[in-house]
Amino acid sequence: MERTPNNMDAPVIQIEDLVKEYKGSDGTIIRAVNNISMSVAAGEIVGLLGANGAGKTTTLRIIATLLRPTSGRAEVCGHDSITDPVGVRQSLGYVSATTGVPDRLTARELLTSFGRLHGLKEDAIKDRLEWLITTLSLRDYIDRPAGRLSSGQRQRISLGRALVHNPPALVLDEPTNALDVVGSRDLLHTLDHLRESGHAILLSTHRLHEIEHRCDRFVIINTGHIVAVGTRDELVGNSGELEDAFFHAIDGEAHA
Repeated sequence: MERTPNNMDAPVIQIEDLVKEYKGSDGTIIRAVNNISMSVAAGEIVGLLGANGAGKTTTLRIIATLLRPTSGRAEVCGHDSITDPVGVRQSLGYVSATTGVPDRLTARELLTSFGRLHGLKEDAIKDRLEWLITTLSLRDYIDRPAGRLSSGQRQRISLGRALVHNPPALVLDEPTNALDVVGSRDLLHTLDHLRESGHAILLSTHRLHEIEHRCDRFVIINTGHIVAVGTRDELVGNSGELEDAFFHAIDGEAHA
């Protein structure tokens, strides 16, 4: 069932004419992101799709202020990623393809520390931590060092870290990559609830079947630039699946 995004005239995440170039080992310029423009509104989930090397992670890392673009701009809640990176980080929760959770810290210690880094008061951190424990099913291992946890459990903690300050925007790079079937289901249900509460969510994944009927729109990129944009119904048409539309878009662009 297609959903109608809320507040489409007020993007929470917006990128315009984004370009990222690298210099290759032979001195040639490689354009990993090539003039990408897109937006995500409050109450909307947008799926960013592409093969490995298409530019998805580079784009997400630019939005999260981890990379500086060669040109163009990325904004979150009106904060520019270059001129106001602190404002972006305060407004954004970012989950990378690798969890990056320190082995020696427990989930409680990590989430409490990040709550303090975001300026939350102790009572607010306590309430937020309880919400995260319940929502992400962390209770059984909340006080266990992360080094003794599975990759899926660590990924749940990583998501908790992104949500601890209740940001209006989320950028998720392969968020279900380390999760089993149950963990993936729980995370996707959490994203549904966050969307309903007005969060803007941009996510990248290779598991198209998980998000085919969950995202409001999809952006398909190939070799650094956008090759297709639309709802599932707009991309798929009257028959087929999202995977068919994906391959049609990138194969058609490759032969253009």
